Amino acid sequence: MNAQAWHILVVEDDAAFAATLVNALGKRGYAVSHAANVAAALASARAAQPDAAVVDLKLDSESGLTLIAPLKAIHPDMCILLLTGYASIATAVEAIKLGATHYLAKPADVDQILAALGRAQGDADAPLPDEPMSVDRLEWEHIQKVLAEHEGNISATARALKMHRRTLQRKLMKRPVRE
Repeated sequence: MNAQAWHILVVEDDAAFAATLVNALGKRGYAVSHAANVAAALASARAAQPDAAVVDLKLDSESGLTLIAPLKAIHPDMCILLLTGYASIATAVEAIKLGATHYLAKPADVDQILAALGRAQGDADAPLPDEPMSVDRLEWEHIQKVLAEHEGNISATARALKMHRRTLQRKLMKRPVRE
């Protein structure tokens, strides 16, 4: 990836992380713009026609997943990396189905982000895990899958899981279980 030719849109609502990422990308020669929400991201993408976008999954009360199709409509060849602190198999699958090029779990550094943006294809030689997921991680993944099926509706998800809504909300407030 030639830094001089690329413009990267960073869509991140965490001001400190966004400033750090924008600064690091700028120091490496990339043109960078920042948006903190879906509306600002779409306006920036229309104005600047970026080559790539680094999109946070959780943008305050909005989902970064909703940005993928409109960004692809604006620039069909745009490389989109979904970056999240709430990684799950369900959201990774949805992101790729919607047209994202890559998906990374936070914490991810600038080198990892640029490496992902530089790869246009998947890696068939990616290492396989040595052990199956823990029960806690399987629960997290299942909750994320059911939540995606119910389009983020907490009440509908709780009913589908036969769980009290507040219990589900408490589980969702926790960070995902590390593998």
